Amino acid sequence: MKLSLRFLSLTIGLLGVLALAPRPVSAAEFTPDQRKAIEGIVRDYLANHPEMLIDALQAADEKLKGEARDKAAKALIEHKKEVFDDPNTPIAGNPKGDVTLVEFFDYRCPYCKQVEPALEKLVAEDRLLKVVFKEFPVLGPESEIAAHVALAAKKQGKYDAFHRAMMATGGHIDEAVIYKVAASVGLDVDRLRQDVKSADIAAQLKANAVLGNQLDISGTPAFVIGDTIVPGALSVDGLRQLIANARGKP
Repeated sequence: MKLSLRFLSLTIGLLGVLALAPRPVSAAEFTPDQRKAIEGIVRDYLANHPEMLIDALQAADEKLKGEARDKAAKALIEHKKEVFDDPNTPIAGNPKGDVTLVEFFDYRCPYCKQVEPALEKLVAEDRLLKVVFKEFPVLGPESEIAAHVALAAKKQGKYDAFHRAMMATGGHIDEAVIYKVAASVGLDVDRLRQDVKSADIAAQLKANAVLGNQLDISGTPAFVIGDTIVPGALSVDGLRQLIANARGKP
């Protein structure tokens, strides 16, 4: 964007003054009248050229986003095993698949429910795909309960059945609904209520929360595959493309 001659002149003048100064000039060294005059010039310029402020804010936002992406990419390298190969994390598909797709999700997230059929379709059609389910309850206490129950269901060998049933459950989800779903897939509810208190389940959910934060994941669903982190609900074709890219195919 081109700057006005007035703004260029002001900038050049200030740079000239600073260049001739024997040492850096601090704000405290301006008199009150000088500070007032400088603030007035800046305020008037921004009032007449609001696009400059917008550009500055956009540049700052892009810088922050870029730094967050770089930090997340570094964290993905450092925590690769926890992301893709944690033995305590539920999986679907081929445990020894050539590509691993990781989903961070919440049972109360409508977008997670929207993408679930696509994941099931991919697991059914791609015999070399491994899907990792990272319980990531971010939508309130009921989400926390559902995540605890899901991992407790894993202790009874029924994680997949509970997961699918919960993803197919619409409407309001509270504790009563969660345990009703659990009973509907044949879980021992009395044992379930004891297992949800397990320290290992609490530790796993805490680890998932820390991992999500390190990867700059703040919402659900979010997918990780190879060296790529993708937020949002993807179509089956979008997921297929991620998988193809991870396999090094066009």
